[in-house]
Amino acid sequence: MRVLNVVTYDGASFFEKQVETLAEKGVASDTVAVSQEASETSSSESSRSVRDYVRTVVSLLKQSQHEYDLIHIHYGLLSPLALVELNRPVVVTFWGSDLMAGDWVSRVSRTMAHHCDEVIVPSSAMSTYLSRPHHVIPFGVDVERFRPIPRDEARARIGWETDANVVLFPYRKTRAVKNYPRARAVVERADVDAELRWITGVPYEEMPYYMNASDAVIVTSDREAGPMVIKEAAACNVPVVSTDVGFAREALGTVRNSTVGATDDELVSGLERALRSGTGSDGRKMADEWSLDRMGDRILAVYRSALERPTEERESEPNVAERRL
Repeated sequence: MRVLNVVTYDGASFFEKQVETLAEKGVASDTVAVSQEASETSSSESSRSVRDYVRTVVSLLKQSQHEYDLIHIHYGLLSPLALVELNRPVVVTFWGSDLMAGDWVSRVSRTMAHHCDEVIVPSSAMSTYLSRPHHVIPFGVDVERFRPIPRDEARARIGWETDANVVLFPYRKTRAVKNYPRARAVVERADVDAELRWITGVPYEEMPYYMNASDAVIVTSDREAGPMVIKEAAACNVPVVSTDVGFAREALGTVRNSTVGATDDELVSGLERALRSGTGSDGRKMADEWSLDRMGDRILAVYRSALERPTEERESEPNVAERRL
């Protein structure tokens, strides 16, 4: 099977892991990062438009008529390409804000979902934004990389010379949707001694050390499709305190010493419990369920379904009810 992946930009760690995992299962693929291609035809990054993106990919699709069995579009901004790809099945994966933000991109995404052969979302929280059958396939976690590491070893690795409790905000604090001010307020209110630290520009391979160097990870996002950091931290047996976004409640529902809260009071109480306990979580028990291998098997099943179903059957399928693998 040969697949052409079309993305707005290349380099997202969860996407790269998906491609690697499918390659191990026999899927040969190429990736087109449209923002890079489109930049060659527009004078500046700010001048690029949806038209630039579509024009670029249409040209690429025409050049590859016989090279690929299936087109996999990643991110809703590119979903209109389903209208011009008439020869091969089109699978689209929505990443989050492209479907949930309530802007023009999300409106386009919801409309174009009906023109794709198969639709994938990484979280059941996104299902309410779709009125057609789709697959809920969470992004997989590299559970070999994200694993428990002794706290002292992790702190020595990244240079955190402190014996204090550290609460990690695993994002840039300037990303508004991640709501750093709320995280700071929760930590300040908690009746425990703790330092709030945030990170930016940390290489993916170093992230497990930052998580294991922390006594808890806090997520206070206003909106998320995931977030992946919840599962990554839990796979390290690090307690997580999170707002009720994305798959947080679903992922942490059976994980000890972690909290999903709707209010600041609930987040404060959860953080206090986690830090006072002096122990980690037991999120590692979910490693098999969250693994890259399981994700790869489920995506491969979607590809096979798209390739095997006759065109007339795909077009006549009712656009109601969710289908999960």
